[in-house]
Amino acid sequence: MAYDVFVVGGGPAGATAAEDLARAGKRVAMLDRAGRIKPCGGAIPPRAIGDFAIPDDQIVARIETARMISPSGRSVDIHIENGFVGMVDREHFDEFLRVRAAQAGADRLTGTYLRIERDAEGAHVVWREKASGQERRSLTRIIIGADGARSDVARDEVPGGDRIPYVIAYHEIIRAPAANAAYDPKRCDVVYDGRISPDFYGWVFPHGAQASVGMGTGKDGVDLKRATADLRAASGLAECETIRKEGAPIPLQPLDRWDNGHDVVLAGDAAGVVAPSSGEGIYYAMLGGRVAATAAQAALASGKTADLKLARKLFMRDNKTVFKVLRTMQDAYYKSDERRERFVSLCHDIDVQKLTFEAYMNKKLVAARPLAHLKIGVKNVAHLLGLVKPGWV
Repeated sequence: MAYDVFVVGGGPAGATAAEDLARAGKRVAMLDRAGRIKPCGGAIPPRAIGDFAIPDDQIVARIETARMISPSGRSVDIHIENGFVGMVDREHFDEFLRVRAAQAGADRLTGTYLRIERDAEGAHVVWREKASGQERRSLTRIIIGADGARSDVARDEVPGGDRIPYVIAYHEIIRAPAANAAYDPKRCDVVYDGRISPDFYGWVFPHGAQASVGMGTGKDGVDLKRATADLRAASGLAECETIRKEGAPIPLQPLDRWDNGHDVVLAGDAAGVVAPSSGEGIYYAMLGGRVAATAAQAALASGKTADLKLARKLFMRDNKTVFKVLRTMQDAYYKSDERRERFVSLCHDIDVQKLTFEAYMNKKLVAARPLAHLKIGVKNVAHLLGLVKPGWV
């Protein structure tokens, strides 16, 4: 069967793209490797729940507080006003999205991408079917590469697709304990400690009956399993049952180019759209899938391959400044424990708390009182220049 669009990858980006295209009446295929669960804290903001019609039964926990913990053990609780952070379990959430795409009319294929071949008929995605082990060829007009970090489609087809900075994330899904002095099922703990991660952070994210405990790093030589064991011990979770363990690369910088100028466009982790500093990816992956689908529809309608550039243009129009601010913050504060201590100090500021979570919930920088911006700026400069002690709040 010939397709209008062939989507490689069935995670949040690929499944969203496939669903949008199918609902638009396009002949679309979605190829996914079955059984792989991505390591992920599972946080999604209300903006994602609304924009992508996520039903309540996919929200396994509603987080009301975020606790930031410094290298010295100081902590600050940031209460989320007028909202919550939704938590999903990727094992079930991704499958829900794939099923929804298939129900919308996408052909769901299970197998592994191999390569793209072109002839007089057009582009053919060559893939290996899981059930039979045989190679298949699917003719298509456009390919969306949504096959994750270190994407094979990006490496094969898009300039620069083989060079993207990333951290390695590792987590363990555990049986969550009952609420106690150390563990709150409605609170996310974010641990900024070089003993856990020398350049990123560790986390304890509740998932209802389960919890995700993990960390990420871009540095070689870090024992991720040992660091996670240390985090579990420090969080009072060492004795909890371990349900599964997962690890994978997480990109932290959007690619400069998302298309090959002809018939391929990237989405999600394949395009590098995970937020710096926070590592948040689900919302941005789904948005990436949506703009890739929009670009594909435009190119199909106009016959102009240049319309595939719309995907990156639309995404960066709304998110470039946010990504730039988050990258600057990560570069400034994640480089040493002394800087991480200062970062947690900044988080004590009520204006920082409000601006941070309003931006997170709404996915845009929020205009605030000029005096609030001025105060935050002065504190930021004072910490970065070492004019105050790291613990000063």
